[in-house]
Parts: sequence; C-alpha cells; structure tokens
Amino acid sequence: MKRTHLLLATLTASALMAGNVAAANPSAGLKKGDATLKSIGPIAFTPDGILLVSDPKAATIYAIATNDKKADGQIKIENVNEKIAGLLGTSPDQILIVDIAVNPVSKNAYLAVSRGRQANAASVIVRASAGGKLETVSLKGVNLSKAELPDAPADGEVGSGRRKMNPRTESITDIAFTDGRVVVAGLANEEFASTLRAIPFPFKNVAKATTVEIYHGAHGKFETRSPIRTFAPFGTGKNPSLFAAYTCTPLVHFPISDLKPNAKIKGKTVAELGNRNRPLDMIVYHQKDQDYLLIANSARGIMKVTTSNLDATESITSRVAGTAGLKYETIKDWSGIEQLAKIDDKLALVVRKTDGGAFHLESLPLP
Repeated sequence: MKRTHLLLATLTASALMAGNVAAANPSAGLKKGDATLKSIGPIAFTPDGILLVSDPKAATIYAIATNDKKADGQIKIENVNEKIAGLLGTSPDQILIVDIAVNPVSKNAYLAVSRGRQANAASVIVRASAGGKLETVSLKGVNLSKAELPDAPADGEVGSGRRKMNPRTESITDIAFTDGRVVVAGLANEEFASTLRAIPFPFKNVAKATTVEIYHGAHGKFETRSPIRTFAPFGTGKNPSLFAAYTCTPLVHFPISDLKPNAKIKGKTVAELGNRNRPLDMIVYHQKDQDYLLIANSARGIMKVTTSNLDATESITSRVAGTAGLKYETIKDWSGIEQLAKIDDKLALVVRKTDGGAFHLESLPLP
C-alpha cells in the first residue's frame, strides 16, 4: 500500500512538473510543419510571442513560433505598401494590408498581406522592425499547431446582385488571445450565423461555436446574422469580457464565460456609434486609472470610448437615431487610420493612408 501511494505521488508530481514545463515553454505542443494558407485574415499574438494567423477560406487558425525575441526600437516606415510590393515583386495596387499585430516580446510589427486582390491571391506574413527593415516570415518547416473550425459556412457564393457574397470568407473576422484562450469571431453554418468561440490554447479539440444575438439600435431590431467586424478583450481575472463592434455601428459587451459550445447568447448593446460606417480595428488601453477603447472606422474616424460607466449603462433595446450609450470623442489628429494595434499603454502601431494614397506604418502616442 505504501509503495502504491508513493508511486501515485511520484506520478502526480511528474504530471505537475510536465504541466509547469509546458506553461513555461510557449512552444510546447507545437510540431514542425508547414502553414499552407488559402487566404489571409486577422492575426494576433499570445503574450509569449506565438503568432496566431487566421485563414478564413480554410476556416483554420495557425499558432506559429516566430523565435522573435529581440527588441530594436520604434518602427516608422513611410510608403510601406510600395516597399512591401518591391519585396514581393509586384505593384503597390496589388498589395492589401489585411491586418497588423505587434509581437509583445520583440515589439516588432507583423503584417498580414494579400499579394493580389483576386480569389487566388497569395497570402504572406511580413515582419517590420526598427530601421525600416521588412522581411517575409517563412511558413514552411516551422513549429506550429492549428485549429480547424468544425462549423464554418460552405465555400460558395450565395445571393445575387449587390448582395452576392461567399460567407466562407467571413468564417473568421477577428481573433485575439486572452486568459489562455483564442477568441474567434465570424460566421458559422447555423441559423444564428454570427458566432464567437473561445478555444483553449494550445489547440486540441475545437468545439462548435457560440451563436450570438444583438440589438442593433440603428436598424431597430434584433440581429443574428451580421458578423462581428472587430473586437477587443476587456478585463482579466474572474470576469473577463470583450467589446465587439458591428457594421453601422453597434458596440456590444459579452462576458467570455458565456462562450460555450452550442450555446445561444444575447449581448448587451452599450453604444450606437453611428450608421453608414464599418469598424476596422479596436484596442483597449489603460490611462489615468481608466480603461478606454480606441476604434478605427471607415467613415467616422478614430473614436476614444470611455468605459467608466459600463456597469451603469443600460442595454439599448429600441431604435436609435444618431448615437447613444457609452460616451466617446473623435481624435481628429488621427486621420486615415486603417489598421490599429497596441504596443503598450502609451503607444499604438497604425497603418495610415495619406491624402495622396500612400500608406505609412508608424507608432503614435495613445490619446
């Protein structure tokens, strides 16, 4: 009996030690392979520098070890689209910067780039570092793992005329890492097509998504089929949550604890930020004892949204003309921002489009 107890204790200690080693080594569980992308979508990082790359066409997310640990300083690259075009051997009009992310370890920038604008466009990851250096990131023979979404829409066009679309291209509309999970927004092949899911990391089994319903004040109705365009995790610890923004532009709050497989949940619409607008990117940052959202928009500039009255803000459940809910200010100096990523609570990395059509990659002090 004593030997049995000793053996169990030894096995338990070994298991705990293995778990601690895995937690200390962010590459534990990754295996050498190739990330073969059919498309390129949103990208993000884990806190220890693992790059998360989404492939909406394949309804797949890759976790890739970058081995990028050296911090070189702030980044500023003018005409970055032209320079990426030169790097990839094409013209600037064939370069589409889909998303940007900052490696929290090295502070280098990563750009998800489409080389070409057709369905067969090549998908590339470009790393930008201080001094204006640009280089492609190899996706072959790297340590990786992948998560395949089991309930993505079928790959094919539906609808007609101006409403013709392929829902598969929106199987993943945004991703982020928070509290040991990769949170994914997008469309699924469900009646309630708009979804969120929280996938434990490292990737193992991927369960079906949580379908979400929201009230859209500008439209005056509940909606279940419009995808989240961008979101940002908010808070940690016992009650982590996220803010999600939709086209035309409801801002909705969700507790992450509600994101369970096959569940149907209803978000709390905490703001209407104006119609005829598409949110492009969003970050959360802390300043002067308060948390703020910074939202880049297609038609309404950069909005700085205060979250201090979140708990006291009532859910919007009736038609709204104009704006309502959480208060915001427009940051007029931040014009032309098309992509937005957080460096820290003092700096953001942006892709800014100038009046002349050039794109600049630069670091800006947070407002």
